[in-house]
Amino acid sequence: MTSLHPDLQLIALIDQVAERLLDPARQRHSELALRELYDSTSTKLFGVAVKVCGNRNWAEDALQEAFITIWRSAGDYRSTLSPPLAWMGMIVRSRSLDFLRRRTSERADTVQELDDVMSDTVAGDSPDPVDTAQASEQAWALHECLRKLEARQREVVSLAYLRDLSHSELAEQLKLPLGTVKTWIRRGLEQLRGCMARVA
Repeated sequence: MTSLHPDLQLIALIDQVAERLLDPARQRHSELALRELYDSTSTKLFGVAVKVCGNRNWAEDALQEAFITIWRSAGDYRSTLSPPLAWMGMIVRSRSLDFLRRRTSERADTVQELDDVMSDTVAGDSPDPVDTAQASEQAWALHECLRKLEARQREVVSLAYLRDLSHSELAEQLKLPLGTVKTWIRRGLEQLRGCMARVA
């Protein structure tokens, strides 16, 4: 197949990836075609993902998601409408934007929840000594409430807020399931709210 024009080679590989949709017995053949398609295009497509995501680790995740999409939608590809690399590039760009939106939303939700918990901790605009004293008391209260969380839960909540890490980044860094991280953050914030309310 190496003698084919690059576009024709990629079109043939996409067609082979789609063959399993018509004939399940071709599953293994389709998997091998996907591997070859990845080997032929991933370097260029990774560049697209990095450009959109601005971060190599995020780009790797987005590229992986893009190839899952290519695997699922190979049967929809029409060479008369788009060159193969342009079609795959659009999928990579779309998955990269989806990844960024999810990450931004995830971070915003976590930060907003923590901001809600600590909204009374920040004093008003005026550097009034009473406000400063209250802020110090509330900061101490927050510190005490954080100490009451289980160690792992406290670590997850602190990392989410102080290091601005998303749920998926926390799960990867702490080697924990994503669901566990989300549960710990949710429960930790609930406990902090309750504790701060009692202290206040």
